[in-house]
Amino acid sequence: MFNVNIIEQCKQNNRKAQLQLYNQYCDGMYIVANRFLKDANDAEDVVQEAFIKAFSKLHQYKAEVTFGAWLKRIVVNKSIDFLKSKKQKLVELDEVHLKVIDAEDDDKWLVEDTITLNDVKHAINNLPDKYQYVVMLYLIEGYDHQEISEILSISQVASRTQLLRGKAKLQELLTLKKNGTRY
Repeated sequence: MFNVNIIEQCKQNNRKAQLQLYNQYCDGMYIVANRFLKDANDAEDVVQEAFIKAFSKLHQYKAEVTFGAWLKRIVVNKSIDFLKSKKQKLVELDEVHLKVIDAEDDDKWLVEDTITLNDVKHAINNLPDKYQYVVMLYLIEGYDHQEISEILSISQVASRTQLLRGKAKLQELLTLKKNGTRY
């Protein structure tokens, strides 16, 4: 069980406490990074960098959210920064031409019973990056549009629009799979 005392010990550069905290969260943070990077070595590097940053910025952690949520945010940001550095930049939309639909029905992510989890993961991986990141952050990581807009440095309008378009593209990919004309 997580002990708040560990954080205080880590703030004092207690290496045993840091190792304990690292061991508690490294596997989960690796999974998060690997979802974005799709490369084991890159994910390991990003997780290491995220922990280094977390330990150096631990004095900024105010326990307003769980430590895991705070660390996850660092891992997501480091993953996106890594992708940007590898020239896989996010394509920003011209917000003047965006159309946003905020209907309650758009919050439903229903798929046919014949679609497997692997089908959904494969379809998400085939989305254009600008949609893939928003879909992953919203659907898989559970962030809201305000948090996504901060992480990706886009407006909330752009986040909603990219999610809407990503969802439509995802449904199209899954429909093509269902009808047997795609992967």
